[in-house]
Amino acid sequence: MLNAAEKVKNTVIEHRRIIHRYAELGGKEFKTRDYCIAVCDRLGLTHEMVTECAFIAKLDTGKPGPHIVLRADMDALPMPEHPENLKGARTCMSDDPNTCHACGHDAHTAMLLGSMEAFCEIRDRLSGVLYFAFESGEEIGASGRQVVEALQKYPIDTCWGIHVYSALDAGKIGIRSGACMAGLAMIDITVHGKGGHGSRPDLSINPVFAAADIVTSMPGAMAHQLNVEKTVTFGIGSIQAGQAHNVFPETARIRGTMRFFDREEGRKALALSKKIAHNVADIHNCTVTFGPRTEDASSPVVNSIPHAELAKQVIRGHYGPEAAPEEFPLWYASESFSYYCNAFTGVLALLGIRNAEVGSGAEHHNEHFDIDESAMDMGVKSTMMYVLELMKNGMPK
Repeated sequence: MLNAAEKVKNTVIEHRRIIHRYAELGGKEFKTRDYCIAVCDRLGLTHEMVTECAFIAKLDTGKPGPHIVLRADMDALPMPEHPENLKGARTCMSDDPNTCHACGHDAHTAMLLGSMEAFCEIRDRLSGVLYFAFESGEEIGASGRQVVEALQKYPIDTCWGIHVYSALDAGKIGIRSGACMAGLAMIDITVHGKGGHGSRPDLSINPVFAAADIVTSMPGAMAHQLNVEKTVTFGIGSIQAGQAHNVFPETARIRGTMRFFDREEGRKALALSKKIAHNVADIHNCTVTFGPRTEDASSPVVNSIPHAELAKQVIRGHYGPEAAPEEFPLWYASESFSYYCNAFTGVLALLGIRNAEVGSGAEHHNEHFDIDESAMDMGVKSTMMYVLELMKNGMPK
C-alpha cells in the first residue's frame, strides 16, 4: 500500500514549494488555507472550519476501526529569508520579503496533504476515521487549543504529528518515548514609571532602570530557588523602552521565554518571575503588568511510550534499525502538539532534514534554514506505515 505514497512523492515537493512561496503569518494563512481546502475538495473530503484559517478534514471509511488525528501547522515567521541556504541558491523563495518558512511548517503541511492524498488512493482498504488537522498560527498559539477542543467531540484514539529537525540527518527520524519537546512559559512584563526630562531623574520615575534590574535579578533567583534536577532555561529576547537619549519613557517592556520538561517546575518559574518583577519594580517606585500569555505555562510534548515504541518498530522494520535511533536527545524548542498529547495519547516524530549536499542543516528560525525535500517522502511513508499498523492491530497496550 506504500505505492500510494510513492505516487505522491513529487506532488509533496510541489505542495511544499507553493506553500513556501505563500509564507503567511499565524492566523492569516489565507492562501495556504484555500490551497489546502482545494485539495480536500478535489479528494471529496469534508472539512470543518475551527478558526478563520484552522480546519479539520475528515476521511471516514465507513468501517469500524481507530479514530486517528494527523496534524500539521501552516504558519511562517516574521523574518526575511536569505536567498541562499548553507550551500547556495535555494530551490524556492518566499514571495514576501519580510516573511518566510524558517521552521519547516511548509514541509509539515505538504506532508499532511501528501498523506491525505495517499490514504484517499487506498481508502477502500482502510478502516476507521482519519482526521487531518491543519493548525493555524502554531508560533503564536493561535489555534492549537481550539483545534483540540473541536476534535474532542469525536472518539479520538490517538494522534500523530511530524516536525522537521535540522540537527538530524535526512533519512533518519527521531522518536522519543516520553518527553520530547519542552514546555513554554512566556515572559511579557511591562514596567510602568513616570516620563520626564533626562536632566532631572528625581522628578521622574525611570522604568528603564527597573526593567534592567528585573532582568538581572531573575537568573540568580531562579538558580537558587528552582530544582537543579529539573532544568528550566531562561532567555530574554527583547527589552524596549523609549526612543530619545534625553527622555525618560513612561514604560519599558521585557519579553522572553522559559523552557522546561516538568510542567510544575515551569509554573514555579513563571510565578517566581512575576514575584521578582513586582518586588524589584516596587523598589524603583514602579508598577508592572503582564501580557496575556504569561498567565500559564504550557506543557512539554510527552509522547505516549507504547505508541512511540510501536512507531519506532514500524519505521525500523521498513528502513532499518539506524533509521530511528535508540538514543535521541531532548529538543528544547516548544510545540503546540502538547495540547494534542494531553488530550489524546500521541506521538510527535522529528524528521531529519540535514544534508550538506543540498545545503540544509541551518538552525530553525535562521535566515539560511532550508530542508532536504527528499526527506519528506520518509515522513509520508512513516505516517502511512504507522497508521496502517494501528488499523491492522489496534492501539498498543
